[in-house]
Amino acid sequence: MRTVAIVLFDRTKLIDVTGPLQVFNDARTASGSRAYSIALVSEFGGPVATDTGVALDTRPFSDCAAPDTLIVSGGQSALEAANSEGLQAFLAAMAGQCRRLGSICLGAFILARGGHLDGRRATTHWEDCAQLQQDFPDIDVREDSIYEQDRGIWTSAGVTAGIDMALAMVEEDLGRSEALRLARSLVLYVKRTGGQRQFSAALHQQMTSRGDRFDALVAEIRSDLTADLSVPRLADMARMSERSFSRLFTQEVGASPAQFVEELRVDAACEAIERRDVSVSQAPFLFGFGNAERMRRAFQRRKGIAPSDYAARFGPP
Repeated sequence: MRTVAIVLFDRTKLIDVTGPLQVFNDARTASGSRAYSIALVSEFGGPVATDTGVALDTRPFSDCAAPDTLIVSGGQSALEAANSEGLQAFLAAMAGQCRRLGSICLGAFILARGGHLDGRRATTHWEDCAQLQQDFPDIDVREDSIYEQDRGIWTSAGVTAGIDMALAMVEEDLGRSEALRLARSLVLYVKRTGGQRQFSAALHQQMTSRGDRFDALVAEIRSDLTADLSVPRLADMARMSERSFSRLFTQEVGASPAQFVEELRVDAACEAIERRDVSVSQAPFLFGFGNAERMRRAFQRRKGIAPSDYAARFGPP
């Protein structure tokens, strides 16, 4: 049975602990036995209050033998915990003995402070990637990754990305079939599509828009992606000249009308393909691309992958 230890500190984010904990707890070997023995550990042991106020019982570092996998949890308090001499000494002692060392969300700052990420690819919550790169320039920070693995050191993006990372670890240990079984059981994708900043185009528009001028128009666009959504038609729907419409839409939404419409169509096609609601051959006509070649070019621009490859990689088995 492989051993996993998850490091906690005061006000750690609860889901950073319980998400991966659930994955490892539910993993099974081919014979049906539990695959992992899991321990929650902290500097002094005992109950550790999480950011929600819920306390989790832990073992002290002094009682923790080197595990197979050691994961540092995250949360805003990780930035303070990174300066803990006791925590850094524990990680330094364990790093040479564990097969895998990892972090969730802002736990990357703890690993970075100890020098464990120097010269490696790493990620953290997208809001803090720039700060991680600025504070630790020797790290190759990947701001859009769900998780990164570089020579035995794993880091994950924000919050639920720790679950994605745990599933990837299970796949590495026990194979894809067990990772798929777990993903189905937990109602998750075994490998999430896109990067960590994978807001839908419509949601991204709502979050970044400087006003609500185009909210009604966006809702109308989404209602029928097969309609004529050319700039002249959209400008007419907005009761504006083409020139003013293009300028103001791009300024407010952060993308040109054509780019935004394409992104909405690709998002909708991806969701349908993932669920196998439609075939790849049907999608160009159901989501307004017009033909397969236009959809292929749109997928390459937005996803960096052909629609058929997307279906093979992210569609259900």
